[in-house]
Order: sequence, then structure tokens, then C-alpha cells
Amino acid sequence: MASLIEARRVVVKIGSALLVDHESGRLRGAWLKALADDVAALKAQGKDVVIVSSGSIALGRGVLGLGGEDLALEQAQAAAAVGQIRLARAYEEALAPHGITTGQVLVTLEDSSDRRRYLNSRATLEQLLSLGVVAIVNENDTIATDEIRYGDNDRLAAQIAVTVGADCLVLLSDVDGLYTANPAEDASATRLERIEAITPEIEAMAGDAGSGLSRGGMKTKLMAAKTAIHSGCTMAICDGRGLNPLTALAGGAPATWFVAREDPKAARKRWISAMKPRGAVIVDEGAAKALSCGKSLLPAGVRGVEGDFGRGDPVQILGPGGESLGAGLTRYTAAEARAIMGHRSSEIEEILGYKGRAALIHRDDMALT
Repeated sequence: MASLIEARRVVVKIGSALLVDHESGRLRGAWLKALADDVAALKAQGKDVVIVSSGSIALGRGVLGLGGEDLALEQAQAAAAVGQIRLARAYEEALAPHGITTGQVLVTLEDSSDRRRYLNSRATLEQLLSLGVVAIVNENDTIATDEIRYGDNDRLAAQIAVTVGADCLVLLSDVDGLYTANPAEDASATRLERIEAITPEIEAMAGDAGSGLSRGGMKTKLMAAKTAIHSGCTMAICDGRGLNPLTALAGGAPATWFVAREDPKAARKRWISAMKPRGAVIVDEGAAKALSCGKSLLPAGVRGVEGDFGRGDPVQILGPGGESLGAGLTRYTAAEARAIMGHRSSEIEEILGYKGRAALIHRDDMALT
């Protein structure tokens, strides 16, 4: 199990109720400053950190004077537009004293359900992390409607964890884990410290309680846990209301840990291998050797393209003799792949008319046999 101490890449989900005071609608500045100290400590240990943060609507509605618990869609979108800029600035100002650069990434459900957009999101996040940036991710509430939204940041955080190949996901909540029953109603309820399989009995323990600023309940957290552990990412639910919640978790604070049985890379390769190929690319001997050494597949090493596939689709990778070398998610359509095969990556822009990605299939999107 990749605990917070052992993890290489961590995704932290922060709910509105932790970040924004319910009564005043204002940011909890002291809490955010303490969290920034936690993030800086993780970065100092060499870990990559992504923050999935709610709060844009909660901040914006306060500025706009929109009272009440439920907002109409257009009101929520307007509040998000006003609040998002304040949310991003708050994280920037909190982390800047530590020498940490922040970046804002806004997504919708479509960005993960569509393979092409998923790959684009993944490439952007990977680039930010490689540059040492702490990405602040939120659902794009300004444009999202019920049909294209997650609706809660628990599941969004799990999907982001899968996207970036995180090995630890932390859901900061107003409870310190999953209980056998609602502890506010049942004094005999006990917290489960370690869960290795989400059974129907475990699911039956979840309730829907949440604050006025929060969209998610324990059921959404269990849905997030399913996504996370299936993709090789261990997940924790812990109480984030106090100062320095991540430091407390690393020090053994009460939590429920959902244990992943394999690492993220192995889970991702299994996922890619299970997809039905939409076509195939045939590579030369040099490319086959490079792939076996862990390299990406460049257009120069491709000698043939079969089928009709789109960007982000799974394709077979065949060796010079037609033998299967594995599978991968292509970054180009079949027509584009045919146009650039055998050419250097530096020639892609001249051939296609735009500056594409250097690799036809990146090594992180590949599962070799």
C-alpha cells in the first residue's frame, strides 16, 4: 500500500466546506496557509502533488450575494465564473512563498470519457508536473451542465488520480473515515481503518450526509475509491477540518485507507491491453528494439498503418514480421499516421500543417507483450 509517506505522486481533494466559511462565504485563509505548508513539505520530499479543489461556486455566490442552498444552473455558472478566479489566486498566493508555481486546470466529464480529450488532459498535467507545478484542478462549472458534469469532486479527484498515474489519493473531508453506520446517529458505529475490497456490505454503510456547501456524501467517496483502487491508487478518507491535515495524516491521524492491489503503471497497462484495437501500426526493427528499451514510438519507426482509427483510439503494435508487440493509444488518426510514417518528428508540422506531438504512441500509453 502506497501510504502518503511512501507515495511518489499524490492527489489531494479539498471540499468547499473546508475551504470556504459557510456563514460568511469567505475563504478560510489560515486553513489554506497551513495546507500550503503541508504541500510544500510533500514537494520537499520529491513528491508530485495535484490538488482537486472545490470552492469556486461557494466563493462566487458570496461575492454576488446569492443566498439559499440551491442555485439555478445559470446562477451556479455565474458564481463559478466569479469565484474561480478568486480560488486560483488564493492558491497562488498561498503557495508562492514556498517557491511553488501553481497552474489552473478546468475539466468536465467529457474530458475523461472522450479518449482524445483524455490524452490531451493527461499530456498537459504530465507536463505541468514535470515542470514542478502544482496543478489546481476543478470542474469547469462555468460551462458544465448536468449532462457533462461529474457533479462532485470526489469522483473527479479519482479520475484525475487515474489520469496522472497517482499512487495515493487523499479525500479531505468533514469525517475521519468510513463508519459501520452514521456516527452522529449510532453511538456504536466504528470506523473502518483498512478496506481491501468494496463489498455490498461496505457500500451499505455509506450515507448521503453532507453540508450545505458540499455536493458529495460517503457514497460518492466509495465510488471514487472503486475508481482509484482499480487503477492501482491507494485512497484515504480523513478529517481535513483542522490545520495541517496532510501532516496529521502522515503522522497516523485516524482515516480509512482503501488499498490498491497493484501499482498504477501495471493497472494502466492492463486497461490498455483489455481494449479492442481499432487498427494497427507496423514498425521496423529499429523501432521494435527501441520499444523494448522503454522508448515511445516515433513516426520515423512506422512502416505501415492498418485500419481506420481516431486520436486516442487503441491500436495494435506489430513488428516487422507481423508479430504482436503490444498495444497503445495513438495520438494521431489513421490518415495522419499514414502521412507522417517514416518521417522525423521535426517534419510533422510541415506535413500536417500544425505542430503535433513528437510521439505517435507515447510510452506511458503503451502496453507491450
